Amino acid sequence: MKSIKTSLMFVGEQAGKAEEAIRFYTSLFPGSEIIDIQRYAADESEPEGSVRMARFSINGAEFMALDSHLDHQFTFTPSMSLYVECESTSEIEQAFRTLAAGGTELMPLDNYGFSQKFGWLKDRYGVSWQLNLSEATKMTGQ
Repeated sequence: MKSIKTSLMFVGEQAGKAEEAIRFYTSLFPGSEIIDIQRYAADESEPEGSVRMARFSINGAEFMALDSHLDHQFTFTPSMSLYVECESTSEIEQAFRTLAAGGTELMPLDNYGFSQKFGWLKDRYGVSWQLNLSEATKMTGQ
């Protein structure tokens, strides 16, 4: 096995927003970059210029993304989410606030017993995120 990566397919009302989303994600997290974007040509099955396949990394973890304008009977679901371990209170609060803008808070940033600071949200593109304040940070009080 060479690798395992998360692939995000932007469908329905999110079709055509893959590039916008990955530019947003890579601007939000340090150590992130767009590795490659391949686009559909005019004579192909998807709208010209939409994302055939993109590769990007968030804090060193590589992801893939694509647009699909076909009539799929699915979209993103919170049962599959990107889990982010944050190093400081300011980092988790800023990331949560930015990702939640235009989205839906599923669990507001709070103390839930299993974590002193945790939040779960669906961003404006429908992608689900869980943000947690690192245990090491909690012990140092930062």
